[in-house]
Amino acid sequence: MPVSPAMAEDLAAAITVLYEDAELAIIERLRKALAEGIESPLWAEIKLRSIGDLREAVEEITNALQTDANGAVARALAEAYGRGRQAAVAELGALDIGRELQARRVLPNAPAVDRLAASYANDTRPLYQRITRAVVDTYRNVVARASASTLLGSMTRRQASQRALDQFAARGVSGFRDRSGRNWELAAYAEMAVRSVTARAAVEGHIDALAEIGVGLVIVSDAPLECPLCRPWEGEILTLGTQSGPHTIVAEHAIQSTRLFAPTRTVAVHVAGSLVEARGKGLFHPNCRHSLAAYLPGVTKRPPRHATPGTTYEDTQRQREIERTIRAWKRRQAAAMDEPTRRRAGAYVRKWQKAAREHVAAHPDLRRKPQREQIGAAR
Repeated sequence: MPVSPAMAEDLAAAITVLYEDAELAIIERLRKALAEGIESPLWAEIKLRSIGDLREAVEEITNALQTDANGAVARALAEAYGRGRQAAVAELGALDIGRELQARRVLPNAPAVDRLAASYANDTRPLYQRITRAVVDTYRNVVARASASTLLGSMTRRQASQRALDQFAARGVSGFRDRSGRNWELAAYAEMAVRSVTARAAVEGHIDALAEIGVGLVIVSDAPLECPLCRPWEGEILTLGTQSGPHTIVAEHAIQSTRLFAPTRTVAVHVAGSLVEARGKGLFHPNCRHSLAAYLPGVTKRPPRHATPGTTYEDTQRQREIERTIRAWKRRQAAAMDEPTRRRAGAYVRKWQKAAREHVAAHPDLRRKPQREQIGAAR
């Protein structure tokens, strides 16, 4: 059974809900803080004096989020690693080496799991620091803009507050920058980080198990609707060793003759590079559709090419864009300060859900995933 990032997708989804719940709680807390006493002529002064209360409430949410998420990730990584290992057992079960692997009762590789958990904690630590600052900055800006707009007579304080809240809710808690310089919103960044680290755990469990029984080569599947990062590695053989770049090796045939004194059978294998190299260049990125299987010289066949007529990678990205838009309007529903605003946001949710249905109907190779259109507890 090949291993793929999708093997740990359910684990990542469960953790992502924690971040989405926290984001909804923050939006709700910000909405209530602004709405309280909004008709008072001293509203601006009261709001500025209560910044400390808002900061304390947001920090309480983020501290709980950090504790819950780190604990959930540690458990998910152990589970993902074990699934990857079991995939190797299932994949090689009919062979002697598979039975040898199955006979070993090995606990998840604690150092590997701990290393991945530490990597996740380091990558997401800036999130929690940024959340409080982003919310407090937004709160200050809303109060300042609402007060100025009221003085100028351009709109009521409630309208000005709602407009600023809409902008905040549409983009989410944002401002997180990854190592490549890309900006992310809170839930999207957390989802990316969790998917990435749990998928890596599953793959490492798989390759660690293969390495234990001397399998040093793997082969990448051919997946439909592949992205440009993965395309160069489709159907290619990779080494679990350190040698990078294309090269040819002479390997023993996976099935040797049982006749006494029979010569050793060998096979020339073209290797595209190392697994570390391929992953460094984008293979197995979050949402990657590819899988990895053991390559047995002389036995394993290259996967057939998948044709996807009428559907492109760009079509899959349009689907992701529609899903993000639906989530953005659902956040605006949560931020609504009155019923008409809430109904208007709901109308846009339905409009974009219709667009999602139409897009999938126009591209039969796509599948709609309603859970990707949900936020927080609504999932």
